[in-house]
Amino acid sequence: EVDLVESGGGSVQAGGSLRLSCAASGFASGFSLADYAVGWFRQSPGKEREGLACINHDDDSRYYADSAEGRFTISSVGAEDTVYLQMNDLKPDDTAIYYCGAEWGSCDNVYNNGNYENVGQGTQVTVSS
Repeated sequence: EVDLVESGGGSVQAGGSLRLSCAASGFASGFSLADYAVGWFRQSPGKEREGLACINHDDDSRYYADSAEGRFTISSVGAEDTVYLQMNDLKPDDTAIYYCGAEWGSCDNVYNNGNYENVGQGTQVTVSS
């Protein structure tokens, strides 16, 4: 099981930016972040879990949901075992708890629905108009 800790959430006005961080640890011996697809999803009260972005570490391919395309950027620093989500031009509809997830293998089945095997505790993002 991989341990994930998110940080970087907060309150911003519409049009502002935030950068979320996801620190990964607890890998089994011989394994590292490079063996996992890591991504971000969000959830707010009354709404379904919404996948946002995911990165495949084996080939550095990146996947974005329609709601994230063009405004959010996912990146990874392997040496730090950390994945980031840069969010620009935030809107009130982006208000939610943001979670980091890690999936053994590929983003293919998780980037759009956020159903990762390993999930962090989440960080709150609030965007005011």
